[in-house]
Amino acid sequence: MGQAILETLFDVAYLSGVLTVGFLMLRRANGRPLVRLFGAMAVVLGAGDAFHLVPRVWSLWTGGLEANAAALGIGKLITSITMTVFYLLLYYVWRERYRVTGRRGLTAVLWGLSALRVALCLLPQNDWLTFRQPLLWGILRNLPFAAMGVILIVAFYLQAKRANDRVFGRLWLAILLSFGFYAPVVFWGETVPLVGMLMIPKTLAYVWVVWMGWQLAPESGREAA
Repeated sequence: MGQAILETLFDVAYLSGVLTVGFLMLRRANGRPLVRLFGAMAVVLGAGDAFHLVPRVWSLWTGGLEANAAALGIGKLITSITMTVFYLLLYYVWRERYRVTGRRGLTAVLWGLSALRVALCLLPQNDWLTFRQPLLWGILRNLPFAAMGVILIVAFYLQAKRANDRVFGRLWLAILLSFGFYAPVVFWGETVPLVGMLMIPKTLAYVWVVWMGWQLAPESGREAA
């Protein structure tokens, strides 16, 4: 009962907060592409995570996680796809923030990795409807995802440092932390349930990313420098 209460409170606060910020940013964009992109990112993040977190909360209050394996699996599938979209949007945030032009090769790589990630997620070998999915496929579908993360970590680190960007100066670190907390869950989350607790700091890393974007969306005025 304690786990159900704590997870429910955390998930409700997280989802409502991220979605509220996302919709407010979209409303306040006023023709500012960077604010609009970040708003879309936050909405995709919150809406996508809801497909996984809502069934999980429901499971904790009803028959348990294993009894709701199919709903949880479908939720994880949808969240896997929406997180891919989240990082693809983050790439365009990088381009817009630092006025990056060209780089068609890099754009093709990010789109290619996104398509590969989604394709791997959709393969039946993932066994999404079972309670314990195959570890091998958990690793395979996350390889292109991790590659996207590495590219964006390096890209944001180099550009933020070069531009002395006070708003996004630590965005690369937030991405790095999110993957750092997520990796053990991929490898050991199915066999060591306690490892799943790392999803909380992983989620907080995404909240940090959204908070950085929120600084660009005051009621009026120009985007933060």
